[in-house]
Amino acid sequence: MNDGFSKVCDGKPIAQCQGEVANRGGWKLKIEKISQGDTTTIRLIGHFQAEHLGELKEQLQHNGPRIVLDLSEVTLVDVEVVRFLGACEVGGAELAHCSPYIREWIKQERKT
Repeated sequence: MNDGFSKVCDGKPIAQCQGEVANRGGWKLKIEKISQGDTTTIRLIGHFQAEHLGELKEQLQHNGPRIVLDLSEVTLVDVEVVRFLGACEVGGAELAHCSPYIREWIKQERKT
């Protein structure tokens, strides 16, 4: 299956650009990263909560000028993640495949 993530990332096989983060509560998040030209896409898979933000911030530090966060496989988030995603979007990142409930929550958080 060629979903775009089987290519190389920063000159390394994509397997070296993946990470899985888990916390004591059992929430797991898988992070896949691919860079193509000046665009870096970070695919987030699973349950995403505040404890995972440090790892994602680290992944965001060394990228091209265009960041895309692919949220198509994010199944659950908490309020800190929603606020972070909203801040990323305001800062110029694209939130791709954002579910309607997360999109609405971001919108509500911006009002507060």
